[in-house]
Amino acid sequence: MAAAIQFFRGVDETVVPDIRLTRSRDGRTGQATFVFEEPEALAPQAVGDITGMFMLDEEGEMVTREVKARFVNGKASALEATYTWKSTADFERFMRFAQRYADGHGLGFAGQGDEPAEEGQEEA
Repeated sequence: MAAAIQFFRGVDETVVPDIRLTRSRDGRTGQATFVFEEPEALAPQAVGDITGMFMLDEEGEMVTREVKARFVNGKASALEATYTWKSTADFERFMRFAQRYADGHGLGFAGQGDEPAEEGQEEA
């Protein structure tokens, strides 16, 4: 199973988000903020209300209910979702999902102060 993000169960979001991580000083807690610019979930033909963001992979599912729409001139243009972890194990689980998602979508990873990786390249 490829890693996927869904706003509606069974419907993979095709827009790849910008993802930013913040962690506490001790590294145990933190947040991942996902920003989807003009996602399919906001398209007129979208099916129903967005009740959360579902991150699926071979290990199972992680869910956040913290999803907000960003509006420009009265029209929803982006979705911002925040996933929060409260333990090192939760962070490690999130990072395994993020790695699978990146691998499946041809993405790279850039640490703080790094330039984003070129498509097909990965930085350690």
